[in-house]
Amino acid sequence: MKELERLVLQAASDEQVLDRLIEENRAFILKCAGSAAHRYITESDDEWSLALYAFTEAVKEYDSDKGGFLRFAELVIRRRLTDYYRSQSKYRQEIPVNPSVFTGEASENEHDAPDPVRLSVIENSSVKSDNSIKYEIEAANQVFSKYGFTFFDLASCSPKSKKTKESCAKAVAYIIKNPAILEELKNSRMLPIKSVEKNAKVPRKIIERHRKYIIAAVEILSGDYPHLAEYMQFIRKELSGA
Repeated sequence: MKELERLVLQAASDEQVLDRLIEENRAFILKCAGSAAHRYITESDDEWSLALYAFTEAVKEYDSDKGGFLRFAELVIRRRLTDYYRSQSKYRQEIPVNPSVFTGEASENEHDAPDPVRLSVIENSSVKSDNSIKYEIEAANQVFSKYGFTFFDLASCSPKSKKTKESCAKAVAYIIKNPAILEELKNSRMLPIKSVEKNAKVPRKIIERHRKYIIAAVEILSGDYPHLAEYMQFIRKELSGA
């Protein structure tokens, strides 16, 4: 048994050891909370208190049969925060924009709708019960804002024709399959148009016209957004080489 696991078992019945364990793992607890919340978390946020409670809960529940403690604690923290979000009424209202903008099939009325666009939760959505897609939209919006646009902007710049969709898919696939290019995009917040045009064989005009969409697709497909990724089947086919 590793030293950490021995310490955890001791902390379950010793408050001083528990305090020491918490102090030594503050950064880990914050990281887990931020991962579950899809945003940066500080000790002044409600999520910190919940994550701290969950960490203590994990200490009390842990035994060696559960494997590594940190992995177990992360699962407990994520579960606790997920339950918290589900209990909040603000996460049960409306999705701010229809995720179908990623398919290029959003209706004309949506393109002309005032900002913010407000659409009811999709009735037949596989995520209707837990609103996971809403969490992902909110998290993605924070990432998009660093590039100077929002989720709402995608309705007007998503590809519509099959040919344009295929070109955008090639651009996205090229960036994701090339770690150096992907890192350049995320660090500079600038789409490497020249490189994409040359290597993915995508016309510059299409890249420039659909810049926001391409960036959004890259961030979603290279990040932790499984439900939003479901709306990008044609790009995922390009990534898989299908």
